[in-house]
Order: sequence, then C-alpha cells, then structure tokens
Amino acid sequence: MTQYTAAFHGLSLVLGLCLGSFYNVCIHRTISGESVANPPRSKCPQCGHFLAWWENIPLLSYALLLGKCRSCRCHISARYPLVEGLSALLALALAITFGPGPKWAAYMAFSGLFIVISFIDLETYTLPLRPMLIGSLAALGLAPTVLGVDLVDSMLGAVVGAGLFWTVNAVYTRVRGVQGMGEGDVYLIFLIGALTGLSMLPPVIIISAATAGIVGFIAARGDGDKRESALPYGPFLCLAAILVILWGDVYTALVG
Repeated sequence: MTQYTAAFHGLSLVLGLCLGSFYNVCIHRTISGESVANPPRSKCPQCGHFLAWWENIPLLSYALLLGKCRSCRCHISARYPLVEGLSALLALALAITFGPGPKWAAYMAFSGLFIVISFIDLETYTLPLRPMLIGSLAALGLAPTVLGVDLVDSMLGAVVGAGLFWTVNAVYTRVRGVQGMGEGDVYLIFLIGALTGLSMLPPVIIISAATAGIVGFIAARGDGDKRESALPYGPFLCLAAILVILWGDVYTALVG
C-alpha cells in the first residue's frame, strides 16, 4: 500500500465519521419533523442544549460524556455512535473497493442515503418519500454516466424491481387481508434497481429476504407466544444494496 493510498483510506474514515454525525442530525430531525438545516448547531433532543464543539466529536464525545447530555444528564441514544461508526466503516470499505474518484463519491452519497432512511425506518416503520425520489433521479443519471451501469439495465432494474414488489404486495394483501410491505419499499427498490441495474436485482432480493427472514425468526422466538413480529424491510434492502455495491463483482463472476 502506497502512502497516497493509506492517506486516502485514513481521510475516508475521518470523512465517514463526520458525515455520520450529519446523518444523525438528518435522522433525528426528519423523525421529529424539524428542519435539517435550522438551527445549524446540534442540540440535545431532550432539553434543547446546544452542543459545544467538543461535545460533537464523532464517537469520542459520546465516550467522554458517558452517553449522557452534559446539561440535563439524560441518556443519549446509542444510535448516535452506531451511525457514526457504521458510516466510517462503510466509507473506508468504499475507499478500499473503488479508490479515489467520482465512483467512490457517488457511492458515498448513496450509502449515506441508505443509512439515513434505514434508521428512520427502524424507528418509525416508514420510509421518507422525498429523499428516495431524489435518489432515484440521481441514480438514473449517475448509473450510466459515472457508475458504469448500462442505461437500459438501470431503467429495467428500477421498473422491474418496483413492479415485482408492487405485485407481491398486492397479491399478499388480497390473500392475507393485510399489507405485506409498505409503499415505501416499492419506491426504495425502484431506487436500488436504478442504481445497481436489473442484472444485480437477484442478489439484492435474495440477500434482503434471507437477512430479514433470519432476523424475523430470531425476533419471533424472542417474543414467546407471538408468531409474527413486524419488521421494517427497508433496512434489509439497504443492507443488500450496499453489499452488492461492494461485492457485486463476486456475484457476476459466479454467474457469468
């Protein structure tokens, strides 16, 4: 590894940490209905205390404050260091996989979007529509121009993915009398299909279904008498998309 490569990896890790802090703001303020941009400074969600610079250092501040607000001493959600750490590791993984360049930058943006909407879905069981629509338009534009995905493959991935999920949900709803997945999942698979292309939809669907099934099984066993536990599907789709972005070449080599 050259010094230049090592420096890029280090900078990517730091950037991921900083972006993770911003993602936390986006997650919290979207859930609470606040503006992401105003106020510009971060604050405690419990007492409104505006954070000093040293209280806003990714990961480190959480450890120094022992997971509590300096002002009101209320516990700070573990989601904050989790998002920051996840963002940093993902930024490093993308840097190692793609190296510096527009492809890395594009995937950084989409991975950030996936992190934000996943944690929103985990907490509210809803996926924010506007970011997914903007992301879909960006994916349709960047996939063929920056990411090396054929335009037709990108468009087919979006349409086929959304059509498949809509059909499955409609059939499930008619047969079982309850909705199998949310409308947001249809928009999300449209975005992912546009980003990865039709050729990469199978591993996305298989990975998301497998991981959701495993987690659902574990959750159901933990619920005792409950046979079904509701799980948001969006995070599993986002996880599958990220894994395909990082290691899609392995799948292509196996099937090709």
